Amino acid sequence: MSATARYPFSAVVGMDDLKLALLVNAVSPAVGGVLVRGEKGTAKSTAVRALAALLPGQQAVAGCRFGCDPDAPDPDCPDGPHPSGAVPEDRPARLVELPVGASEDRLVGSLDIERALTEGVTAFEPGLLAAAHRGVLYVDEVNLLHDHLVDLMLDAAAMGTCHVEREGVSVRHAARFLLVGTMNPEEGELRPQLLDRFGLTVEVAATRDPAERAEVVRRRLAFETDPDGFASGFQRDEEELAERIRAARKRLPGVVLTDAALRQVTAVCAAFEVDGLRADIVTARAAMALAAWRDRTEVTADDVRDAARLSLPHRRRRDPFDAPGLDDDKLSEALQEAGDQDPKGPEDDPDGPGSPDGDGGGDADGGGADGGGGTGQGPTPEADAGEPSQEGDGGRDSGPEEPAQEGDAPAEPSPGRPDDRSSEDGESERKGSGSGGEQASEAGETFRPRLFSVRGIGAGAPGRRSRAETPFGRASGSRAPGEGRGGTGPLHLTATLRAAAPHQRVRGRTGPGLVLHRGDLREAVREGREGNLVLFCVDASGSMAARQRMRAVKGAVLSLLLDAYQRRDKVGLVTFRGREGRVELPPTSSVEAGARRLRELRTGGRTPLAAGLLRAADVLRVERLRDARRRPLLVLVTDGRATHGGLDQALRAAAWIGAQDVQTVVVDCESGPVRLGLAERLAAQAGGEAVRLEELGAEALTGLVRGARGSAA
Repeated sequence: MSATARYPFSAVVGMDDLKLALLVNAVSPAVGGVLVRGEKGTAKSTAVRALAALLPGQQAVAGCRFGCDPDAPDPDCPDGPHPSGAVPEDRPARLVELPVGASEDRLVGSLDIERALTEGVTAFEPGLLAAAHRGVLYVDEVNLLHDHLVDLMLDAAAMGTCHVEREGVSVRHAARFLLVGTMNPEEGELRPQLLDRFGLTVEVAATRDPAERAEVVRRRLAFETDPDGFASGFQRDEEELAERIRAARKRLPGVVLTDAALRQVTAVCAAFEVDGLRADIVTARAAMALAAWRDRTEVTADDVRDAARLSLPHRRRRDPFDAPGLDDDKLSEALQEAGDQDPKGPEDDPDGPGSPDGDGGGDADGGGADGGGGTGQGPTPEADAGEPSQEGDGGRDSGPEEPAQEGDAPAEPSPGRPDDRSSEDGESERKGSGSGGEQASEAGETFRPRLFSVRGIGAGAPGRRSRAETPFGRASGSRAPGEGRGGTGPLHLTATLRAAAPHQRVRGRTGPGLVLHRGDLREAVREGREGNLVLFCVDASGSMAARQRMRAVKGAVLSLLLDAYQRRDKVGLVTFRGREGRVELPPTSSVEAGARRLRELRTGGRTPLAAGLLRAADVLRVERLRDARRRPLLVLVTDGRATHGGLDQALRAAAWIGAQDVQTVVVDCESGPVRLGLAERLAAQAGGEAVRLEELGAEALTGLVRGARGSAA
């Protein structure tokens, strides 16, 4: 395969919204970039990389490593100042890729070690942000990018400059780029600050049309067989798209955003209750770019509609568990209420979506490069987490029935959801579906907990929770090799040079370079954040339903799930009722399925507390074998009753968990004037702490978990 051949943009089948969003940004980079969200294997990266070949070339000052525009050079350019009339050189638009494992040095630049060693001067080596200036910065799997790199990228994107203060280097240079990111939501969400920085967002999914899928496979196989020949077949279409982008860029300054169109923009943003005013600005810019792309000199209602579809979905989401997308009826209603729409309706508009010329529908694959609602485009289906692990769940206790105890209501299968476990005690069939039957309560109101973290420095997987030494963190210092608990780390070149510098005369240095001894070597200490494993073990027996406790329980657990989702913790969910514990959500970083299962969780039957604890212990054991560095926290939510298996067996299971160095928090759901204190006994056996359900406000819960985790540090 040719090393230089790229899959043509016009050869991408379907994906109309994605291509439209990329083309809008190609016309007007001020829109702010694109975030492409979708399932794996949907050609997200292929389409983004293909865009670079369509972008018009540019002129840069000859020899400038920072790509300064000869007509308006950066006055702070480290390679400057550039004289007026500097010699220009032609170059193609750059597509710079930021890998997930990139270091801070690679992103922002660092000390030029070669010149420091050979010439003894402090010089700056540009990073990827400098290379991306006036081009495209592409971040694949942007949701997995380390936190401190995200902060640096955000600062540069917001200010248009990169300011470097490190290792004796003080540099400021321009860094204006089109930010494009792709991500798979199954692997975790973006934090809101980064999400809002992307001008547009697109949800992509593979088409379900067999004919269209066949065309995708046919084209891909043809490209892999003969990349150059395949690309040449789309050369004319590529040239037409590139010329249309150049023409739209020239037309853009003359596009008029009328007062009527502006009212529609602001009405739509207000109707969807987006935060701040960035959405209004981005929607207006995108609508103007769409008008220029469609060969118009004035923004119409169709332009506002399409711009809103791309600029608002990621800004209106209040909860990562909410479904993305916009309500089309609500969008139409907001446009109508704004009034003063284009007097020509979509059917009468010769440049409307139905026109073969208006929306660039001449794409080679017939899908159109910028139409809305293509067959291969749509909201991302909710991630299918698969069936939860049922390993060992099939065993049934065929022993004699235990008498029902107070507070344990029998379970009953709900309509449309058969569950043979719900009637295993034999009582639900006799009592029917009354108040003691199986039921699913609504989740209580969620809250935003404060940051809780483990005291000290850990060494777990990169995340956003606790302080830790990580290979990709911010350099916080240096030390002699082997002094760290994690073994030898990367060499800290600057610290090594500083350690060797005072001894050069004694060592007889006579020329350029340094004389190094082994004792001069220093390794870098990089500090970042780690993620933790939070395993919820929730009592779903009849006693929970009888006193209507599950509403508050679900609200508290959902709050922690949301917090863990944003901080890249690994989470799992175990429930127990009837005669067994069940793994509702194996430990994962994608918790949408866990939130859904928790909301739908039904209560009923006896309380197999020991079985639930043992199942949780088994999950933690397996997870520890997979990743021994993750420090677990077990959150047991129960009233302490054990009507199946007995309390003694549950206490023994809790003691065994405590002996495995697992920190446990027991949320006591017992209510009423008389309390038996069973949850406190469980916590004592596990060596953890108990807290009452009614005390689970944001501050109480956060302080509890911080204290529990801190004691394990």
